[in-house]
Amino acid sequence: MVEKEIIPSLTSELRSDIVEAPKVIRKATGITLFGKRIKSIIYTMDVAVIANSDADSVLAVYPWTPNTKILEAVSTVANKPILAGIGGGLTKGLRSATIGFFAEESGAQAVVLNAPTTIETIKSVKDVVDIPIIYTVVNDHIDLNERIEAGVKAFNIAGGKNTAKLVAWARTTINDQHPNFPIIASGGKTDDQILATINAGANAITFTAYGITEQIFQTKMEKYRSIH
Repeated sequence: MVEKEIIPSLTSELRSDIVEAPKVIRKATGITLFGKRIKSIIYTMDVAVIANSDADSVLAVYPWTPNTKILEAVSTVANKPILAGIGGGLTKGLRSATIGFFAEESGAQAVVLNAPTTIETIKSVKDVVDIPIIYTVVNDHIDLNERIEAGVKAFNIAGGKNTAKLVAWARTTINDQHPNFPIIASGGKTDDQILATINAGANAITFTAYGITEQIFQTKMEKYRSIH
């Protein structure tokens, strides 16, 4: 039996609280984005977390109207590729395309359109950006191949507890026309859920960092309070 390879780790006392991606994500095949292999993608807009994460990439999407100043703040601290949200629902058409252009200029390596995005908006964005368009899939009521033909280069599947099942459906739907098409998907809260999503056909996994800043800060404060 071959012993598992041990990977040496280098860090420092002041940088010991790294936000680590779940190790099971390394089982994914990954997606190559401009020459960089991406498996783990952290979903957060907390710049402190972004600056202290070992994730391969950042999913910078949020529920408000996309703002280039917010992207600039993320770009300042991120030392990894940024997948930037540019709307697609209330923010659409020419406005999404314009935000996509500025996202590219601000250093984003891909733009992310949300679920309600129309074919017309996808085409508008494709006309002005030279970075990949990622489309968010939340259910099985859409024509995936039509969106690929319009210019989508990868899917971001976010189906909640049904994500693994949705990934499997997407693979079955597109493989005849578009085999090996890149799929990003939310992994869930446990290693088993992440592995199920990978086995269903996801190439890269997003993971959340809700409350991690507060959690680490609370731990440190408890430590400080115990010092006499």
